[in-house]
Amino acid sequence: MDSNGFSAFSTFSVRRQAERSLQESSKAVVAEMKARQAAKIREVGHALVDAGFLTLDEQSKALGLARSTTWTILRASHKGSGLSAAIIKRMLLSPQLPPLARRKILEYTTDKLGGVYGGSRTQRRKFFERVRRPTPEQPGLSRVNL
Repeated sequence: MDSNGFSAFSTFSVRRQAERSLQESSKAVVAEMKARQAAKIREVGHALVDAGFLTLDEQSKALGLARSTTWTILRASHKGSGLSAAIIKRMLLSPQLPPLARRKILEYTTDKLGGVYGGSRTQRRKFFERVRRPTPEQPGLSRVNL
């Protein structure tokens, strides 16, 4: 025991409980971010349905993606890091993309760049660089039109 009446074991135990509490709260925050991300992606699907794209074939053509990719995205069962810059660019380049779906994709992109769905500053910077990099079909995105 030290002069305050605490043993080394009790101090270690308190630290360990604090670390567990922090880990649990961090997991809750991450889960909340991922739920927010999945909800935003589902909004893209709702926008497609509202625009009259009811079948998976119609939705995949509107998004400019393969059926399997569209299925995975719209069911929000995609990878934990969300939509990649390449997928976002392909969707935004689709001439059949309805305006509301385009707006939802741009909102998702802005939120992802702002860290709403997590990611370090470096990861978000790399994502921005990939999203704004021009493709042969498009001159590139800028901070202004994101």
